[in-house]
Amino acid sequence: MNDDLLLTPRYGDGSLAELLPSALACLGAPDDTDRLGLALDVDHVCVLLVDGLGATALAAHPDAAPFLSSLPAGSMTSGFPSTTATSLTTLGTGLPPGEHGIIGYLTRLPEQERLFNTLRWQLNGEGPKVDPLTAFPPERIQPRPTVFERAKAAGITAVQVAPGYQDGSGLTRAGWRGGGFRPTFSVGDLVDGALQALTSAPKTLIYTYHSELDTTGHVRGPASRAWRFELANVDRIAAELAARLPARSALIVTADHGMVELVDRIDFDTHPHLSEGVITLGGEPRARHVYTVDGATAEVADTWRGVLGNDFLVRTRVEAIAAGWFGPQVSDESAYRIGDLVVVARGDGGVVRTGAEPLQSMMVGHHGSLTAAELLVPLRIHRG
Repeated sequence: MNDDLLLTPRYGDGSLAELLPSALACLGAPDDTDRLGLALDVDHVCVLLVDGLGATALAAHPDAAPFLSSLPAGSMTSGFPSTTATSLTTLGTGLPPGEHGIIGYLTRLPEQERLFNTLRWQLNGEGPKVDPLTAFPPERIQPRPTVFERAKAAGITAVQVAPGYQDGSGLTRAGWRGGGFRPTFSVGDLVDGALQALTSAPKTLIYTYHSELDTTGHVRGPASRAWRFELANVDRIAAELAARLPARSALIVTADHGMVELVDRIDFDTHPHLSEGVITLGGEPRARHVYTVDGATAEVADTWRGVLGNDFLVRTRVEAIAAGWFGPQVSDESAYRIGDLVVVARGDGGVVRTGAEPLQSMMVGHHGSLTAAELLVPLRIHRG
């Protein structure tokens, strides 16, 4: 294994951060640029985000996704880590993680002993009950303007079409505030809701989200027959949307990350050495934030490299930032949230926690690292 197996996110001209600003530019927003070269002469754009649909996996299964496979094959990178909360905020703000600050699944916040779960928007583990939206206002955790806010300023109607639990959630407020919300209750309702939203104004930007491919991949694995069956369902959703697009519209299908099947599990909770000098462990199995005791970072790094071997890459916070993993700019707030060490998987392994994270440790499919299977997401476009 070597570093050639890992990619660097293409911030600036080929990542999720550029997708919605490029769409806004095509819709006529004066302050945005079409950095992806979409060149869409349209009045309406619908972005279908399929959670867990990696570009390499889609390319490997054309028979399961004939409609998507018939579209020109393009791809982008997600940001790092390649995980849902980070990617959805990158997409919704048009910013790399180092600027918007949602730098992983479990991260450190100032004055908090427990890590913060950015996907569920709550402190992780057991402790005093708090109202997370009051204690951790999303507008403070992620204060940068969203693409939806910029769309509104440009006279473009922006609507999120997604499951009702996302309406007003912490992650939605952090990355998608400023637009409308249309809750969905089924696949058919997703298609109908997106089509209704598309024609709700002269200029529209619609973002719609589908989760079940990701769930199937986590539970059954992205190489399973169940995953391929679910991919066929995703393909039908996209085909139904495309067939009913109004005039001067475009459908863009993309994802937040891909996925790999975890084979080699290294258990932080039972290993005799990995916890030495470590205060707490954030991130997720394929991309860990390791928070160390003051002065212990170098020693912990040596221990982790010795235990994990060549199947993992261990970098200090400074090294990970310098490598551009989180983007060309990293705010002080974002830097604080990054682990003293950042550990990413090169192969098919992960650092699990069977005691503290039993359900996650049992999952078959995982993501978060910088491999092509996890980092590359599709960019498939149909013009109405």
